[in-house]
Amino acid sequence: MGLLSLAIWTPVLFGVVLLALGRDDQANVVRWTALVGALVGLAITLPLYVGFVNDSAAMQFVEKALWIERFNIHYHLGVDGISLWLIPLTAFITFIVVVSAWEVITERVNQYMGAFLILSGLMIGVFSALDGMLFYVFFEATLIPMYLIIGIWGGANKIYAAFKFFLYTLLGSLLMLVALVYLYNQSGGSFDILTWHKLPLGSSAQTLLFFAFFAAFAVKVPMWPVHTWLPDVHVEAPTGGSAVLAAIMLKLGAYGFLRFSMPITPDASHEWAGLMVGLSLVAVLYVGLVAMVQQDMKKLVAYSSVAHMGFVTLGFFIFNDLGVSGAIVQMIAHGFVSAAMFLSIGVLYDRMHSRQIADYGGVVNTMPKFAAFALLFVMANCGLPGTAGFVGEWMVILAAVKANFWVGALAATALIFGAAYSLWMFKRVYLGEPGNAHVKELVDINAREFFMLSLLALAVLAMGVYPKPFTDVMNTSVAQLLQHVAVSKLP
Repeated sequence: MGLLSLAIWTPVLFGVVLLALGRDDQANVVRWTALVGALVGLAITLPLYVGFVNDSAAMQFVEKALWIERFNIHYHLGVDGISLWLIPLTAFITFIVVVSAWEVITERVNQYMGAFLILSGLMIGVFSALDGMLFYVFFEATLIPMYLIIGIWGGANKIYAAFKFFLYTLLGSLLMLVALVYLYNQSGGSFDILTWHKLPLGSSAQTLLFFAFFAAFAVKVPMWPVHTWLPDVHVEAPTGGSAVLAAIMLKLGAYGFLRFSMPITPDASHEWAGLMVGLSLVAVLYVGLVAMVQQDMKKLVAYSSVAHMGFVTLGFFIFNDLGVSGAIVQMIAHGFVSAAMFLSIGVLYDRMHSRQIADYGGVVNTMPKFAAFALLFVMANCGLPGTAGFVGEWMVILAAVKANFWVGALAATALIFGAAYSLWMFKRVYLGEPGNAHVKELVDINAREFFMLSLLALAVLAMGVYPKPFTDVMNTSVAQLLQHVAVSKLP
């Protein structure tokens, strides 16, 4: 069992143990067990970065064993520079979510913590699977714990939101399954993803496969116009569910474009790049405007996530090194920033039981420490230089300008919209005199919340000030991907 298997199955095993612990009178044992599980899971992912060879585009930490002999399905794992950082990110956010729920979740604590740990392992499985069917199993399995997290610990319309989340993402994935079976037949009975990258596929086959993958991955990102499930789910999901959904689960779809759509259907990717860029710009511009009129803080941040993920798909389909690298950096940065934004809203919700902007005002007077953290995260959400939010967006804008000035100019306006809706929300919630008696009675963050927000603040600042460890890892893999995509696969 290699590092990747340990990274996948350690949190899953801890999650199963937590489910077995059972009763709420054992809640403290459950919390500490979950914390240990999350910490061990995070510790296992760190040697992946330490032992990674930056100047190699080959898959590293590879594990391969026959799983289902009859269909030639393998338990095949590996990472390259594209997927490497997504694994520690997943483990880190899981640890933060366990800490965030420490005092907040009081019922079915074992199931809540267990669901997140199992979900963490399954998402790491998606990022490291090199067998098409193994990828599909992990990709679909992530729906189950998230469905339960929303459906059990969510808000008033949690059942509606959970069903909407499940149906949207499942229906898109069914077309991907058809595509995987077609590729299996075309490759002579192999589910090996790297073998599929070399298949000489006809123009019509590539187009059909491209849109089959698009159906699965665009919903997951989510791209406009299949983004409508996301705000509803975020509003109803518990704080931890929103943090993991925004920080990690949206990246599953973006990662799919890099691992499947672009390398397997390079000609179709070039042919339909205009459509992808167009949809990405709509997400960046239109959804940014929609975010500006939201009255619910969670909905505002949910729409901002759609706009920020628009930068990711825009960067992919410009087809240059700076754009793709910037998009991957944006994926990681958005993981830190979106989790921080949702967890900050959770801190307020735990005290006031309201997410409505109108119910607040002047929070800085009663919660000065918390307001300082919130300001940093809002600035990162705007894309302020020196924060994680700036690096990826700036790289994508530069790449877009290089490809087409007007595409770059339109993308750059997102920074203005981002500043508008983020700072306006901060002004109405935090600044001025206390808005009402409830705000006057608020108590500043405790040591646990300070620790949780400090870790996220460090991550946001470290990545903003010194992004080199992130970009160095991906350069060789991105260059090889673009070289591969530039070569026609038409027979």
